[in-house]
Amino acid sequence: MGVWDLLLAGLVILFGLCGVLVPGVPGSWLVWAAVMWWALKDPRAVSWFVLVGATVALLLCQVVRWSLPPRRLRTGRADRRLAVYAGCGALLGFFLVPVVGAVPGFVGGIYLAERLRLGRHGEARAALREAMREGGWSVLAELFTCLLITGAWLGAVLWG
Repeated sequence: MGVWDLLLAGLVILFGLCGVLVPGVPGSWLVWAAVMWWALKDPRAVSWFVLVGATVALLLCQVVRWSLPPRRLRTGRADRRLAVYAGCGALLGFFLVPVVGAVPGFVGGIYLAERLRLGRHGEARAALREAMREGGWSVLAELFTCLLITGAWLGAVLWG
């Protein structure tokens, strides 16, 4: 597989990761589609294992998301800045504390955004709880799954 094909697959995966944070964009399915395209273009055993793992992980993620309360995001509460902080926190946490760091990174990003917006610890903590109740757990489950798939893809590309 050529460098341009890998770059294109990586860009679609990155777009899918960003799409997870935007309501209405099928981010997790974009990540899966990029992994599937990569596996079809590079038919090695490791690429097929990554594709099967991604498929299973996304199906399990959908089951978890269906068991969580539905998203009730209010337009005034969930702004782009909050999504950017949460996504950047999850991404940084994922790489600083491999894999499991995405969860505290996501929550920390929301807390930081609310702390900067509201200015006080107590109010930011209450806003964090509200944001997680309004759909944060669902977004976190989907983002964490996509980060796992991205990590597996990167590992297969770099070391496989």
